[in-house]
Order: sequence, then C-alpha cells, then structure tokens
Amino acid sequence: MRCSSFCTAEIFNIDELAKYFRNQGLDPKFYDDVIHLHKGDEEEIKEIFYFPYGCVIFWGLSEEEEEQYLDNLKPYEIGSLSEKTQDVCLFERGEETAINEEDDQIILESDDVLIKLSLSHGLSQSVKLAAFEDSIGKTIEKTRHLPEELATKGKISLSRKKLSQKIGALFAERNSINLHSDILDTPEFFWRRPRYEPYYHMASNYMDIATRLDILNRRLDVIHELYEILSNELKHAHSSYLEWVIIWLIVSEVVMHLLKDIFKWV
Repeated sequence: MRCSSFCTAEIFNIDELAKYFRNQGLDPKFYDDVIHLHKGDEEEIKEIFYFPYGCVIFWGLSEEEEEQYLDNLKPYEIGSLSEKTQDVCLFERGEETAINEEDDQIILESDDVLIKLSLSHGLSQSVKLAAFEDSIGKTIEKTRHLPEELATKGKISLSRKKLSQKIGALFAERNSINLHSDILDTPEFFWRRPRYEPYYHMASNYMDIATRLDILNRRLDVIHELYEILSNELKHAHSSYLEWVIIWLIVSEVVMHLLKDIFKWV
C-alpha cells in the first residue's frame, strides 16, 4: 500500500480545514495541532494527517484519492507553493515496526494511529525540508552570477534599485527559512508520549533529515555571504555617488569663486 507525503503550502488554515471536514460529515481529530482523518474498515484502513506547516501524509489511499484530497485542500492553503514537493513509499503489516531502506518500505506492527502519526512527523518534516531545499537552490542559482561578475569586472552591472531588490529577496528568503526552522526540531507531541519517539527518529533517520539539515544550513550561509557581498556593493555604489556629488559641489564652488573674482577684476 502507498504512503505518500506532500508539502503544498507554507501553512494550512487548520481550524477552517477542520470545520470543512465536519461540514462534510467527517470526524477530524486533533493530536496537538495535527488533524487526523480515519477512513475505511478493519481490512482497508486509510489515514490522513494534516500538519499546520503545509504538509499532508496519506496512508493507504490511491493516487486518485490523494489528488482529490489535495484539490479540496487548496482553499485552506496559505502561501501555496508553485510546485508541491512529494515523496512516496510503500507500507505493509509485519511483526515489528521497521523501515526497509533497500525496498523503500515501512513495516507496521499494528494499525496503531499513534505509530503512524509518529512516523508521519518524520515524513512531513522531510518533504518540508525538500521544499526549503528547492527554494534555496533556486535563490542561489538566480544570484550565482553576481559574485563571479564582481570578481571579473570589479563591479555588479545592476542599478541601485535592482541591487536593493536582490538584497531584499535574499534577506526575505533567509528570514523565511530561519523563521520556520523550528518545525524541523523534535515535535512537542513526544514530550507527553515518549514511548512513541523512537518511531519518529526511525523515520527521521530513514529520510536522512540531520544530514540534509546540515547541508541546508550551509546553503543558508551561502545566502548570507551573498547578502553581505551585495550589501557591501550597494554601500560602495552609494559612497561613490556621494563622492561624485561632493566633487561636483566643490567644482561648482570653485567656478563660482573664479567667476566672482573675474567679474570683480573686470
């Protein structure tokens, strides 16, 4: 059976989403700030978990059903992503909960909803991290030529306005990631349910979140360096402008004095 993870937005309007489900005759349950939907019977259990930071995890649904739920989700997205990030693996029942990395398969010892939720926390963090990685990768790619141009030409061929816009975009990107980085920490859910935390770490290790987070932080450092380079270039451009203004003021003052002296002499 399929287990699919999606990140479709910056955040979900969780309260309004829960109201929508109730109006549809469904029975959404909250686990802290995560919405859980349960469908099916004992033979075919389907679970859906909606995380407030824009991620949803499907257990046991078909691709068509997933797409339908994603479409219904759109009105409750805030900051929808132009391209959703996703990951898909398989799961089945077994004697002990484990993850077979070679076959990309999750084995569940039971249909305990809290085991699935614990694993889903790790899976949702992974697709959220993938969204961050895509966003930072695109930002770095768009500004990659600027340091090279500065090194070869000694200056950046952008107007002060365009340069300020680039700086603003870099600052906003770095701030956005830093602002939401806490969602990649161990969820508070496990503070009160410590016996389920190993399942979360199982999924987190499976998705290699720690290593990817380290790489993400290094990329944020690259953005910070780009921000510093462009800020310094903007300061230099502004200083040069002021220097020329001062030079022209001095020249005009000298010319005025010369004319005054000449007219007096005449």
